[in-house]
Amino acid sequence: MRVFLAGATGAIGVPLVRQLVAAGHHVTALTRSEGKVGMLRGLGAEPAVADALDAEALARAVLAARPTHVIHQLTALPKSGVRRARDLEPTNRLRIEGTRHLISAAAAAGARRIVAGSFGLFQGVGEDTPADVRAGIDAVKSMEDQVLDASRRGQIEGVILRYGLFYGPGTGSTEHMVALVRRRLLPIVRGDRSLLPCIHIDDAASATVAALDRAPSGASYDIVDDRAVSMTDIVLMLAEQAGAPRPITVPAWVPRLVAPYLTRITSIRLPLSNARAKAELGWSPSYPTWRDGLASISQAA
Repeated sequence: MRVFLAGATGAIGVPLVRQLVAAGHHVTALTRSEGKVGMLRGLGAEPAVADALDAEALARAVLAARPTHVIHQLTALPKSGVRRARDLEPTNRLRIEGTRHLISAAAAAGARRIVAGSFGLFQGVGEDTPADVRAGIDAVKSMEDQVLDASRRGQIEGVILRYGLFYGPGTGSTEHMVALVRRRLLPIVRGDRSLLPCIHIDDAASATVAALDRAPSGASYDIVDDRAVSMTDIVLMLAEQAGAPRPITVPAWVPRLVAPYLTRITSIRLPLSNARAKAELGWSPSYPTWRDGLASISQAA
């Protein structure tokens, strides 16, 4: 396949480039930064430099690549992860405007399929969500709707992958949590009832590669571990693996006061299932649970 990967230097971008190249695909990797061209070329991809918010520049880049398949992983997230709703604003714009530009460019270039990476946890946020958080949910919905609408119209085959929380080596949010645990700055919340769907970054990439030719057009999948995990268990396992002191315990009002957005996301109870992805994509996670993935995290820490 000739694959155009939009968002090639984000959290999932680099492992995805590696897996696509290893699978024998010709990969054109999009970046906004000239400074990352060498890195992408070193991974075996053909770099393309353009801003996805510039419709004409993006269209030229996609047309030049002549892709059969396009992968949408456009984000602009802080390296250490999202801490507040406004951290999502650049990504929201990419999920709305960038998606529109990418679908148009892919169809014009004759691509057969677009696979879009979405965010599964927003399915667990209630209707009473504050407006700033709702903006992120609406942006994800816009991205998914655009891809699936294009698929229904026959413009291009569309597939949606709803990832759990990314973790693993090279993932900024994981590295940030490890650093906090070692300094005993990542607490346990008293009364925590969260149940968070997660996915190792390498497993998210392998599911994406599988979806390129195995997913039916118009399909959506939850790409998650075999078992959801509580935030308390995540913190305790990280501390154990890092050889750090036991994390402190704080009452629930403390994180709600200090980090309301992050607390809302990490307190979700949403045990998503990967059964459909396993059945239809012939995929299963190499790291079925968070604990299984800890070794890869500690080796990179």
